[in-house]
Amino acid sequence: MSDAFTTRMIDVATGSSETVHDLTPACESFLREAARDRDGLLHVFVPHATAGVALIETGAGSDDDLLAALHALLPADDRWQHRHGSPGHGRDHVLPAIVPPYATVPVIGGRMQLGTWQSVCLVDTNRDNPDRQVRLSFLG
Repeated sequence: MSDAFTTRMIDVATGSSETVHDLTPACESFLREAARDRDGLLHVFVPHATAGVALIETGAGSDDDLLAALHALLPADDRWQHRHGSPGHGRDHVLPAIVPPYATVPVIGGRMQLGTWQSVCLVDTNRDNPDRQVRLSFLG
């Protein structure tokens, strides 16, 4: 693999409750090694059918607001055709259509060019899968 493209899979323990997990520190750590002060793109991908990646403010209630909005849009009840797992689990399979399983962030001088309050977050409403993987890729 050339220096122009570097990729790594990281493990994220999300536990047994719905969560918005901040991936920003892991992305920054990856870029220190992979980008080495170069310009390019960071691509964050979740290879799961029931999780997504969002750029959102964390720690000020926005993460809880996102989960509340997802509850309103995708209630955990028996309306879903996909019925294995916890009650309402079918909604978890619809989540990636609303919160996509990827995000791409510009990198300048080895640093993500996020807005002041933006963080890269894993959004996981699936209480049945407490362990996730996230692929971080740098192209530069």
